[in-house]
Amino acid sequence: MSTPLVRLLSLLLLLLLPPALREYLLPSHNTTTTVHPVVLVPGMGCGDLEARLTEAYLTSTPRCSAMKGKGWFELWKNVSELAAHDYMDCFLEQMRLVYDPSINEYRNLAGVETRVPNFGSPRGFRNKNPLHSVREGLERLGYRDGDTLFGAPYDWRYAPPLPGQPSKVYSSFFKEFKALVEAASTKHHSKVILVGHSYGGFVALEFVRNSPLAWRKQYIKHLVLVAPTLPQGFLNQLLRLVTGPSDLTYIGATALALRPMWRSFETGITPLVITQPRNYSAQDMEDLLAAIGFVDGIEPFTRRMVPKMHYFQAPMVPMTCINGVGK
Repeated sequence: MSTPLVRLLSLLLLLLLPPALREYLLPSHNTTTTVHPVVLVPGMGCGDLEARLTEAYLTSTPRCSAMKGKGWFELWKNVSELAAHDYMDCFLEQMRLVYDPSINEYRNLAGVETRVPNFGSPRGFRNKNPLHSVREGLERLGYRDGDTLFGAPYDWRYAPPLPGQPSKVYSSFFKEFKALVEAASTKHHSKVILVGHSYGGFVALEFVRNSPLAWRKQYIKHLVLVAPTLPQGFLNQLLRLVTGPSDLTYIGATALALRPMWRSFETGITPLVITQPRNYSAQDMEDLLAAIGFVDGIEPFTRRMVPKMHYFQAPMVPMTCINGVGK
């Protein structure tokens, strides 16, 4: 992300917010002013992932079993070294998700266990997300990591569920998130501000909407969504689905090579509309998935994504949404 945009993001959060919200974020020299803890939720791909291979992991490529039984290792972090260590094929396989229609839920490949490290700290994603500039700005204003400033990285391969939808991963994440908010609020005797950037905005929103209303009123002061929509619109998602995620090619693989992995992610299936060579309306997504050869994506789309298209429940907490226009 360009430096001007990072600076703009910081200014939007720290200077251009509505006066009332700005008062929440800016500690005052008046010691009687309440300081509200802040939790930052990063965008897609910004949280690290660690993996552990069990005996149930079977692969046709022997070298991919090299880490079996050796404990946790970094799967999504130093991705620039994948090609150098001839681990690209293994990475693509071990990152994939599998949709289980019997329980209407996604899971890891058999024998692959994953976890997100550094939960609770905003420094766990400082080099991968523009929120690190926001963190630095807040720290200059007196916020401290682990005291009044926190981070909530998540497994970005999964999409946050609607209330009532099964999701083992998000059930665990929301439980940790809830405990983090409660601990921060209790320590400072004040409500907490949630700041979500990009896809993290959707995650923060669904966290709030999945929480009991009484809990929201007790613990959430404000929900701030920074650029929560896709910056390049739905066309970019269509290109990712059809040709692969070109914005991830820096890891050393082509977009086409990354496409099977991307299509396996729950976050890779998004409602799309195109106009050529055929118009696919919001009611024609099954036809679109079939047309691009992604028949396996039809059932999870209809069972997990379509309900989200019709879910418009308000978070019922004070909310500010910030979006930019132009380049």
